[in-house]
Amino acid sequence: MYSLVLAVILGLLPMAAMAKSIVVLGDSITAGYGIDVNAGWVNLLQQKFKALPSDVVIHNESISGDTTAGGLARLDPLLSRHKPAWVLVELGANDGLRGLSPQEMKNNLTEIVKRSQKAGANVMLLGMKIPPNYGKRYIDLFYNIYPQLAEELKVPLVPFILEDVALKPEMMQADGLHPNALGQPLIAEKVWGYLWPLLK
Repeated sequence: MYSLVLAVILGLLPMAAMAKSIVVLGDSITAGYGIDVNAGWVNLLQQKFKALPSDVVIHNESISGDTTAGGLARLDPLLSRHKPAWVLVELGANDGLRGLSPQEMKNNLTEIVKRSQKAGANVMLLGMKIPPNYGKRYIDLFYNIYPQLAEELKVPLVPFILEDVALKPEMMQADGLHPNALGQPLIAEKVWGYLWPLLK
Protein backbone atom coordinates (compact mmCIF):
# COMPACT_ATOMS: atom_id res chain seq x y z
CA MET A 1 0.00 0.00 0.00
CA TYR A 2 2.83 2.37 0.93
CA SER A 3 4.55 1.66 -2.38
CA LEU A 4 1.37 2.43 -4.28
CA VAL A 5 0.91 5.77 -2.51
CA LEU A 6 4.56 6.65 -3.12
CA ALA A 7 4.23 5.80 -6.79
CA VAL A 8 1.18 8.04 -7.12
CA ILE A 9 2.97 10.93 -5.39
CA LEU A 10 6.05 10.54 -7.56
CA GLY A 11 3.86 10.39 -10.63
CA LEU A 12 2.30 13.73 -9.71
CA LEU A 13 5.59 15.51 -9.12
CA PRO A 14 6.32 16.36 -12.77
CA MET A 15 2.79 17.75 -13.10
CA ALA A 16 3.27 19.91 -10.02
CA ALA A 17 6.63 21.12 -11.29
CA MET A 18 5.02 22.23 -14.54
CA ALA A 19 2.52 24.49 -12.76
CA LYS A 20 3.18 28.10 -13.69
CA SER A 21 3.13 30.56 -10.82
CA ILE A 22 2.36 34.24 -11.40
CA VAL A 23 2.87 36.87 -8.72
CA VAL A 24 0.97 40.14 -9.02
CA LEU A 25 2.76 42.86 -7.08
CA GLY A 26 0.55 45.89 -6.78
CA ASP A 27 -1.41 48.45 -4.79
CA SER A 28 -5.11 49.16 -4.23
CA ILE A 29 -5.95 48.94 -7.95
CA THR A 30 -4.88 45.31 -7.86
CA ALA A 31 -5.79 44.51 -4.26
CA GLY A 32 -9.47 45.15 -5.02
CA TYR A 33 -9.96 48.22 -2.85
CA GLY A 34 -13.64 48.97 -2.17
CA ILE A 35 -15.01 45.86 -3.85
CA ASP A 36 -15.38 42.14 -3.16
CA VAL A 37 -11.91 40.76 -3.85
CA ASN A 38 -13.51 37.91 -5.82
CA ALA A 39 -14.79 40.52 -8.29
CA GLY A 40 -11.32 42.02 -8.72
CA TRP A 41 -9.50 41.81 -12.02
CA VAL A 42 -6.76 39.51 -10.67
CA ASN A 43 -9.34 36.89 -9.65
CA LEU A 44 -11.08 37.32 -13.01
CA LEU A 45 -7.74 36.69 -14.70
CA GLN A 46 -7.34 33.50 -12.67
CA GLN A 47 -10.81 32.38 -13.79
CA LYS A 48 -9.74 32.79 -17.40
CA PHE A 49 -6.85 30.42 -16.84
CA LYS A 50 -9.09 27.91 -15.08
CA ALA A 51 -11.50 27.94 -18.01
CA LEU A 52 -8.85 26.81 -20.49
CA PRO A 53 -8.04 24.62 -18.39
CA SER A 54 -4.57 25.70 -17.35
CA ASP A 55 -2.00 24.98 -14.65
CA VAL A 56 -1.37 28.69 -14.02
CA VAL A 57 -1.80 29.81 -10.40
CA ILE A 58 -1.91 33.54 -9.61
CA HIS A 59 -0.76 34.85 -6.25
CA ASN A 60 -2.13 38.33 -5.60
CA GLU A 61 0.47 39.98 -3.39
CA SER A 62 -0.97 43.50 -3.55
CA ILE A 63 -1.45 45.92 -0.67
CA SER A 64 -3.57 49.06 -0.77
CA GLY A 65 -1.44 52.16 -0.44
CA ASP A 66 1.77 50.40 -1.41
CA THR A 67 4.56 52.32 -3.16
CA THR A 68 7.41 51.10 -5.34
CA ALA A 69 9.65 51.20 -2.26
CA GLY A 70 7.16 49.07 -0.33
CA GLY A 71 6.90 46.57 -3.16
CA LEU A 72 10.68 46.33 -3.39
CA ALA A 73 10.95 45.74 0.37
CA ARG A 74 8.44 42.86 0.14
CA LEU A 75 9.77 41.29 -3.03
CA ASP A 76 12.50 38.84 -2.01
CA PRO A 77 10.36 36.68 0.33
CA LEU A 78 7.62 36.54 -2.33
CA LEU A 79 10.06 35.35 -4.98
CA SER A 80 11.42 32.72 -2.60
CA ARG A 81 7.96 31.52 -1.56
CA HIS A 82 6.20 31.40 -4.94
CA LYS A 83 9.10 30.88 -7.39
CA PRO A 84 7.08 32.64 -10.09
CA ALA A 85 7.43 32.22 -13.82
CA TRP A 86 6.05 35.76 -14.16
CA VAL A 87 5.83 38.84 -11.96
CA LEU A 88 3.23 41.45 -12.95
CA VAL A 89 4.19 44.81 -11.43
CA GLU A 90 1.38 47.33 -10.88
CA LEU A 91 3.07 49.93 -8.70
CA GLY A 92 3.82 53.63 -8.88
CA ALA A 93 0.44 55.30 -8.56
CA ASN A 94 0.94 56.01 -4.86
CA ASP A 95 4.42 57.37 -5.54
CA GLY A 96 2.79 59.81 -7.94
CA LEU A 97 -0.10 60.74 -5.66
CA ARG A 98 2.36 61.51 -2.88
CA GLY A 99 4.53 63.61 -5.18
CA LEU A 100 7.55 61.38 -4.67
CA SER A 101 10.61 61.56 -6.90
CA PRO A 102 10.02 60.02 -10.35
CA GLN A 103 13.71 59.05 -10.44
CA GLU A 104 13.38 57.18 -7.15
CA MET A 105 10.29 55.47 -8.47
CA LYS A 106 12.20 54.44 -11.60
CA ASN A 107 15.10 53.15 -9.51
CA ASN A 108 12.76 51.05 -7.36
CA LEU A 109 10.96 49.59 -10.37
CA THR A 110 14.29 48.83 -12.02
CA GLU A 111 15.43 46.92 -8.95
CA ILE A 112 12.11 45.03 -8.78
CA VAL A 113 12.53 43.94 -12.39
CA LYS A 114 16.17 42.95 -11.99
CA ARG A 115 15.65 41.00 -8.77
CA SER A 116 12.70 39.17 -10.31
CA GLN A 117 14.70 38.30 -13.39
CA LYS A 118 17.63 37.13 -11.26
CA ALA A 119 15.21 34.79 -9.48
CA GLY A 120 14.25 33.31 -12.86
CA ALA A 121 10.97 35.18 -13.44
CA ASN A 122 9.78 37.10 -16.45
CA VAL A 123 8.40 40.55 -15.68
CA MET A 124 5.52 42.58 -17.11
CA LEU A 125 4.98 46.22 -16.18
CA LEU A 126 1.43 47.49 -15.80
CA GLY A 127 1.35 51.20 -16.54
CA MET A 128 -0.50 53.72 -14.40
CA LYS A 129 -1.33 57.43 -14.61
CA ILE A 130 -2.11 60.10 -12.03
CA PRO A 131 -4.87 62.78 -12.07
CA PRO A 132 -4.34 65.90 -14.24
CA ASN A 133 -4.24 68.30 -11.27
CA TYR A 134 -0.63 67.29 -10.62
CA GLY A 135 0.54 69.35 -13.59
CA LYS A 136 1.61 68.27 -17.06
CA ARG A 137 5.36 68.19 -16.37
CA TYR A 138 5.08 65.88 -13.36
CA ILE A 139 2.43 63.72 -15.03
CA ASP A 140 4.63 63.25 -18.11
CA LEU A 141 7.72 62.49 -15.99
CA PHE A 142 5.67 59.94 -14.06
CA TYR A 143 3.99 58.13 -16.93
CA ASN A 144 7.03 58.09 -19.22
CA ILE A 145 8.90 55.98 -16.68
CA TYR A 146 6.94 52.89 -17.75
CA PRO A 147 7.78 52.90 -21.49
CA GLN A 148 11.35 53.98 -20.70
CA LEU A 149 11.84 51.03 -18.37
CA ALA A 150 10.16 48.62 -20.76
CA GLU A 151 12.61 49.68 -23.46
CA GLU A 152 15.70 49.78 -21.26
CA LEU A 153 15.07 46.47 -19.53
CA LYS A 154 13.42 44.73 -22.49
CA VAL A 155 10.24 43.78 -20.64
CA PRO A 156 6.63 43.88 -21.90
CA LEU A 157 4.42 46.79 -20.90
CA VAL A 158 0.67 47.04 -20.60
CA PRO A 159 -0.08 50.75 -21.14
CA PHE A 160 -2.33 52.52 -18.62
CA ILE A 161 -4.45 49.62 -17.39
CA LEU A 162 -7.42 51.87 -16.57
CA GLU A 163 -7.50 53.39 -20.05
CA ASP A 164 -10.97 52.02 -20.84
CA VAL A 165 -12.30 52.59 -17.33
CA ALA A 166 -10.99 55.78 -15.72
CA LEU A 167 -13.07 58.23 -17.80
CA LYS A 168 -16.31 56.30 -17.35
CA PRO A 169 -17.98 57.43 -14.09
CA GLU A 170 -20.23 54.37 -14.02
CA MET A 171 -17.13 52.17 -13.76
CA MET A 172 -15.38 54.18 -11.04
CA GLN A 173 -15.91 54.45 -7.31
CA ALA A 174 -16.94 57.75 -5.76
CA ASP A 175 -13.31 58.73 -5.10
CA GLY A 176 -12.64 58.84 -8.84
CA LEU A 177 -9.43 56.85 -8.36
CA HIS A 178 -10.51 53.24 -7.97
CA PRO A 179 -12.53 51.16 -10.44
CA ASN A 180 -15.69 49.53 -9.18
CA ALA A 181 -16.85 46.00 -9.93
CA LEU A 182 -18.13 47.02 -13.37
CA GLY A 183 -14.67 48.12 -14.45
CA GLN A 184 -12.81 45.00 -13.34
CA PRO A 185 -13.62 42.77 -16.35
CA LEU A 186 -12.23 45.41 -18.73
CA ILE A 187 -8.96 45.56 -16.79
CA ALA A 188 -8.74 41.76 -16.78
CA GLU A 189 -9.31 41.66 -20.54
CA LYS A 190 -6.66 44.29 -21.15
CA VAL A 191 -4.01 42.48 -19.11
CA TRP A 192 -5.03 39.12 -20.58
CA GLY A 193 -4.60 40.46 -24.11
CA TYR A 194 -0.93 41.20 -23.42
CA LEU A 195 -0.12 38.27 -21.12
CA TRP A 196 -1.71 35.27 -22.80
CA PRO A 197 0.23 35.50 -26.11
CA LEU A 198 3.47 35.56 -24.12
CA LEU A 199 2.51 32.46 -22.13
CA LYS A 200 1.55 30.57 -25.27
